[in-house]
Amino acid sequence: MLPGWVDHYGHMNLAYYLVAFDLATDALWPSLGLGRGLQAKGIGTFAAESWQAYTREVTLGAPLAFESEVLAYDTKRLLCRHTMIHADEGWQAAENEVLYLCVDLTARRVATWPEDVLARFAERATGGRPKRLALKR
Repeated sequence: MLPGWVDHYGHMNLAYYLVAFDLATDALWPSLGLGRGLQAKGIGTFAAESWQAYTREVTLGAPLAFESEVLAYDTKRLLCRHTMIHADEGWQAAENEVLYLCVDLTARRVATWPEDVLARFAERATGGRPKRLALKR
């Protein structure tokens, strides 16, 4: 956590939880075949929906770590959960579920994931159950 992320109550401002979770997404993407390599093919990921829960207060200097999992996917969508953990003490600080869409960056329309990406999703899927979001409404 950066010093600028602390609010007037002395803990992490809620907006920066989402920033931290987005950084966790950036760390997850290479293992799923997403990110720059996919973007070079004209395909990207857009977040369509997210949910955050704040479990325990995070204060300045708290070392943070993240665990990420693939909860579900189909040919056009990906549902992931990130869990923010105190890196030294192991307690959960917050969690985040995000529904991502595969997007053709030229047409700016939803597209289908490449087969190699779908195979990586299958390898990484944990079978975990989402708490708030779903692939389809």
